[in-house]
Amino acid sequence: WRGREGKPYSTLVPSDEVTINYRHGLPVITLMLPSRSERCQFTVKPVVTTVGAFLQDVQREDKGIERAEVFATDGSKVSDATLMEVLLKNDFKLVINNTAYSVSPPVKDKLSSEHATDVEDIKSLVHRLFVALHLEDHQIRKERELLQKLDHLKEQLLPLEQMKARIMESADAKTSRLLWVGLALMSTQGGALAWLTWWVYSWDIMEPVTYFITYGSAMAFYAYFVLTKQDYIYPHAKDRQFLHYFYRKSKKQRFNVEQYNKLKDDLAEAEESLRRLRQPLRLRLPIQEINDKD
Repeated sequence: WRGREGKPYSTLVPSDEVTINYRHGLPVITLMLPSRSERCQFTVKPVVTTVGAFLQDVQREDKGIERAEVFATDGSKVSDATLMEVLLKNDFKLVINNTAYSVSPPVKDKLSSEHATDVEDIKSLVHRLFVALHLEDHQIRKERELLQKLDHLKEQLLPLEQMKARIMESADAKTSRLLWVGLALMSTQGGALAWLTWWVYSWDIMEPVTYFITYGSAMAFYAYFVLTKQDYIYPHAKDRQFLHYFYRKSKKQRFNVEQYNKLKDDLAEAEESLRRLRQPLRLRLPIQEINDKD
């Protein structure tokens, strides 16, 4: 039998040099360590142990092993990522240094359907126990990651929050001044109409003037609706003017509104994840369901 490079190995040892027995449901591989000339047993967990992990255990046990590989019966190398459960289903060859061991795993009896169901239930129970036992460690590690992410996001948001506060203060002041200017203009208009009606002209002359002023105001409100697709409601008009001043000031001071909103969304998402993590009963609930319950 030849290896990957086509060169024959110096020794091809019969299968009895490497034996596999099942003890308490786990395969126990017994082989001869070349340096110490003694037999050593390796208990593997076929569901989680890979071929690479098994070979590393063998090399750690005997420092004189320079080469340890596993080949299929057709000479192709078995990947280190292959699970031992897959490997033990067929015959294979274990190569240690220049010695190739022919290994024939024992054939396990086929389980009945009822027994197989019990085994699957046991596997599911073991998985749930593993998750339960390691959940606390996972939570602590995840909580630490979320806290670090929160600190990083808050550090990025701090200068943006300060800049936003200054821009909002300036926009609010301009909006308030505009409202006071509007009140002053309306007061001036009312005073002027009263003065013209009672001291300069008569009501017969001023009545058409007030009519056209009222009609012009109605046209202005209609034009506002055509342009904004909204009714002219004073709080909404104030908010619209505030946003106009805010975005104009942001552009002038190079305040990135999109970046700020993204950071705020990331911060809210991280805080929600941390809140869910600190409430174990809600870990498996979707965010929408949690919000509905709140």
